[in-house]
Amino acid sequence: MRNSPRPVTHRLLPSWRAPREAAEAADSEDRFRNRPCYVFNPQLKSGLDDKGCGHCRYYLTASCPHIDEFIDDVEELSPD
Repeated sequence: MRNSPRPVTHRLLPSWRAPREAAEAADSEDRFRNRPCYVFNPQLKSGLDDKGCGHCRYYLTASCPHIDEFIDDVEELSPD
């Protein structure tokens, strides 16, 4: 390569950034984890205890203090 007829040039690549949609999806997933009201549902396998609202004993029940958020989240996904 020392006697290469054309010079080798290197361009600096711009920093890669995660797409905005992926970042927003991660944020929305985090908002349903590690809430102080979380109580693991004992009817599930113990390996599923990830502190996620979907595995909470009160998820989608009248006892859930955040049920309005879950209903709003589902309504956003519903087709019109």
